[in-house]
Amino acid sequence: MSGISRRQLGKGALAAGVTIMVSGEARAEDHFDVVVVGGGFGGATAAKYIRRIDPSLSVALVEQKRVFYSCPFSNLVLGGLKSMDEIGHGYKTLTQKWGVEVIHKRASRINVANKRIRLAGGQILTYDKAILSPGIDLRLDAIPGYDKAALGLMPHGWKAGPQTRDLRERLLAMDDGGLVIISPPTNPFRCPPGPYERASMIAHYLKTNKPKSKILILDPKPKFSKEALFKQAWDALYPGMIEHLSAADDGEVVRVDANTLELESAFGEIHRGDVVNFIPPNIAGVIAGNSGLTNKDGWCPVDPVTFESTVAADVHIIGDAAIAGEMPKSGFSANSQGKIAAINVVAALTGRAPTEGSFANTCYSLIAPDYGISVAKVYRSTSDGIVGVDGSGGLSPMDANADFRAAEAAYAEGWYQAITQDMFG
Repeated sequence: MSGISRRQLGKGALAAGVTIMVSGEARAEDHFDVVVVGGGFGGATAAKYIRRIDPSLSVALVEQKRVFYSCPFSNLVLGGLKSMDEIGHGYKTLTQKWGVEVIHKRASRINVANKRIRLAGGQILTYDKAILSPGIDLRLDAIPGYDKAALGLMPHGWKAGPQTRDLRERLLAMDDGGLVIISPPTNPFRCPPGPYERASMIAHYLKTNKPKSKILILDPKPKFSKEALFKQAWDALYPGMIEHLSAADDGEVVRVDANTLELESAFGEIHRGDVVNFIPPNIAGVIAGNSGLTNKDGWCPVDPVTFESTVAADVHIIGDAAIAGEMPKSGFSANSQGKIAAINVVAALTGRAPTEGSFANTCYSLIAPDYGISVAKVYRSTSDGIVGVDGSGGLSPMDANADFRAAEAAYAEGWYQAITQDMFG
């Protein structure tokens, strides 16, 4: 069919309700210029910004959940500072204002060779460009004893939603004087400061409601993000309540027993908690692995300028799942990457050259309602990868006064309201 582009043909078929034969069976096939899979910080941003940049492009956003619960601020739910409703966001405005077709169905695999995505129920989407923002999944085979059954006994809470509620309810039910054990994952993982903000927020709840209780962090890493700032705050706000054992202190967990809430360390020490928050090693969301887009370590290699997969043409991968050089796996990173991916996807579809990106990331952590700390940096894409810009950003200062810490806590709230409005508003 010379003179007719695939996109024009797809749009015509969609408008006419064409049914196409796939593997000998009749399937309704809907074509879009861009299909975005995953409706979180990366995917929702990318879908919205493609329509902002070029409203003539058709965009579908595939997201199984009708309400997105953000991992940022989910720790505040555990600390009793936020409700689940306050971290929940819907997709109505993306459709009504921006013209994104939001499809609440599960997509488990992308056929990258044929540019087809099959959804639960049999619906098939085809695309000229796909953007994959699947977040993370959890390696349930990594630590002996932590399997699917253990999820209901030692909740990880690393995907905000039901697991957040479960962990919160366990904290509410625990007797005063109980022990909460938090076991963070090995690197790389979603939100490097997250487990330590979580310990802080749980400590705030315990100090207020169950002051005889303790928190033990069993950490497989030698150090963690903003460590000195966290420990200074813990000493000041929660003296004697939080104990942190690094890998050098025998903090690495090598086996768990979910039924008895016991964790065994590398040196054979047995720790038993009343509430155990065990966070297994992270990998890219399952659809990435199912679609052959991950490396041997479970993450997705991408072009550092366009975020196009290095193993599949016309599939761009952003957010936690992507190998994005020096950028951390954070919501702010995913939001920033979503905008650059949107610019470059539109450029590719309209015959323009790609744009090298400049990215921002700030990670706020609340240690108490009026005590915040942060780390920030600017990054840029180069032919050698995504690298931090020398002299940009930095950490909150040590020994800052109470007014400074309170201001950072207020900035965290402002950041959250701004970025969720940017994604969904």
